[in-house]
Amino acid sequence: MTTSVSDPARTPVGPPPPFDTELAAPLAAINEVLPPNAFADPANLAFLRQGMGAEPIPEEVFTRDGAFTVEERTVPGPLGAPDISLLICRPTTSTTPTPVIYHTHGGGMISGNNRGGVPELLNLIDGLGVALVSVEYRLAPETPHPGPVEDCYAGLVWTAEHAEELGFDPQRVIVAGASAGGGLAAALALLARDRGGPALLAQLVMYPMLDDRNDTVSAHQMADLGVWDRASNEAGWTALLGEARGTDDVSPYAAPARATDLSGLPPAYIDVGSAETFRDEAVTYASRIWQAGGQAELHVWPGAFHGFDQMAPDAAVSRDACAARLPWLRRILAADGK
Repeated sequence: MTTSVSDPARTPVGPPPPFDTELAAPLAAINEVLPPNAFADPANLAFLRQGMGAEPIPEEVFTRDGAFTVEERTVPGPLGAPDISLLICRPTTSTTPTPVIYHTHGGGMISGNNRGGVPELLNLIDGLGVALVSVEYRLAPETPHPGPVEDCYAGLVWTAEHAEELGFDPQRVIVAGASAGGGLAAALALLARDRGGPALLAQLVMYPMLDDRNDTVSAHQMADLGVWDRASNEAGWTALLGEARGTDDVSPYAAPARATDLSGLPPAYIDVGSAETFRDEAVTYASRIWQAGGQAELHVWPGAFHGFDQMAPDAAVSRDACAARLPWLRRILAADGK
């Protein structure tokens, strides 16, 4: 049985929450290039996949003045599927097996690459002796479900199995991602639990894309507003799931909000903006983890739009959101007793 996060037909829906005053001006500039429904038009896909004309991220952003060694490695993909590429960033000063963050990038399941979102995570882990592995998965609609999540899982298994070679601690693997990558990270936690896969230490899911039904109060409230509105969300889920989107045939490994059992999952850190499509599904997911007896830390950042911390990093709420992840990560690593 699956249950909708909310029923807007029965729930009074007021006006959308106001955007944070510091975020309003950057959002207006962003919307000139990236309107809320940009991903709803297939004609925009090539432009979006090219990073909207942005320059590639320079290599020194990843090496951090020698703080990390960086390599790209090709490893086996799922059975019968192409190989996948992993971006591997290892701290140069670490002398013991290091914890590792296994990262799944965002992009609405239809865009992005394994370098997107990595600089922000390197900001988080720099100086902690933590490594990072970021997976390049196939994109929808060319590769529908289960292709993308199976690519991510194959890379996760390979990383755990080759931990000794890489200098990683296989008992301290944290899955992490933002937006679609947050949904994929949550799906990996479910897959690892259900398949008896790598024993994950934690999951860090930032404004995650969890529910294909696209019917929450916040999805309706934020239509035509912000970044990645209800129309873009429908397009992304349809690209991944086709005609199955919104039906009872959707797997929880595609849309983790569909999972009926959230017990036995690693501790979760979940954050989201109050002024974005994914607000209610993220809040509900945290609540359901608690209901199942699990551990989750939830932050809802007031007035924040989708991807605010990456798109407007200098705003106070963005700095606060990034800063709040560090003590959680420190506690997770300390609680492991290593």
